[in-house]
Amino acid sequence: MDAKRSALADSSAPNPAHLEGFSLPGWIYRDADFLEAEKERVFATSWQVICHLNDIPNPGDYHTLDFLGEPLVAVRGQDHGVKAFFNVCRHRAARLMDGGSGHCSGRIVCPYHAWTYDLGGRLTAVPHRKEFADFALDQYGLKPVETEIYKGFVFVRLKPGLPSVAHMLAPYETELAAYRLEELQPMGRVTLRTRHVNWKNVTDNYSDAMHITVAHPGLTRLFGQSYGVEAQPWVDKMWGYLRDVPSSQLSERLYQAVLPNSPLLPDDRQRLWTYFKLWPNVAFDVYPDQIDFMQMIPISPTETLIREIAYAHPDDRREMRAARYLNWRINRRVSLEDKALIERVQTGMGSRSYTPGPLGRTEVSLRSFARRIRELIPESRLDRAPAAGWHARNDLRKNHG
Repeated sequence: MDAKRSALADSSAPNPAHLEGFSLPGWIYRDADFLEAEKERVFATSWQVICHLNDIPNPGDYHTLDFLGEPLVAVRGQDHGVKAFFNVCRHRAARLMDGGSGHCSGRIVCPYHAWTYDLGGRLTAVPHRKEFADFALDQYGLKPVETEIYKGFVFVRLKPGLPSVAHMLAPYETELAAYRLEELQPMGRVTLRTRHVNWKNVTDNYSDAMHITVAHPGLTRLFGQSYGVEAQPWVDKMWGYLRDVPSSQLSERLYQAVLPNSPLLPDDRQRLWTYFKLWPNVAFDVYPDQIDFMQMIPISPTETLIREIAYAHPDDRREMRAARYLNWRINRRVSLEDKALIERVQTGMGSRSYTPGPLGRTEVSLRSFARRIRELIPESRLDRAPAAGWHARNDLRKNHG
């Protein structure tokens, strides 16, 4: 332990082997250069969810996603297929589709100069065509974004790098199949919440099982002391079974009592809550009554946008409607508790006193996350931030190397 502490105190010893089992340094939770490095080395190759296929059921329906300065859109085509594009006109870069979602009737028309595209992204009309030098319309279609449909969810990424979503989630393929995700229907619209913390603070907390019995009394009343956690190479999984012991809190007790069996699920999943976090920032809360999607998108080094929506299978039973409402009440309280926790941590990350602390043997998800960040961004092995501008200088050296 003393040798490890010595290595952590010495920023000239960045060998990641010496850092195994320790948390990440506080400076990377507030450093602008580090966020710029993350944009390229962590997020550019990551899979991000735009929507579910059932969010855009009809030709012309679309969903947008603004991700790290890149406006993206998924569109249902006339052939009922779904394609994703940069939401940018090829003429003068105007945003094409507005809002989080909407509908365009058969074509996409730029509101600036009326360049017109079909739903497959092909440029079909240019007003004042004679004003332009000769060019081929087929060279100026919308720029596509790499897309993968996994169990009904539309994933996109800015550039290649990671395995496919199917490969990343393969360890849980059978488990997820039980929920028939392809058939889910949206419950309402996407909501956006801002948290004044670094994005890693939110994802760290999501995959932290050790704090449940300390900071979430409601979940402890529901699960008792049995809350599991495991880490696969690309996915964290956390879970708990609802106890038969009635909770002392009304909403929780009613949820335990009214939650009906799902006709879709096997017996061992009727009372199971499971949480999956796909590297690096996409999460699914899988309940017997509904499935919540959550995405943690950095806005700045100390601000994160949480994008979320709930999905469920159609079920008009009174008991199921009540269970879904009670689920929301329970998890609203959990969300507020987590907000207070991550704000505490963000404040502490700014203290000159903080150095990476040891992680417990069961903190497997946090160990896995720290290991991957150190592999992708070696500067995260340092106790202190390099001089301001280090990311730009590194890029300059790389480009002129």
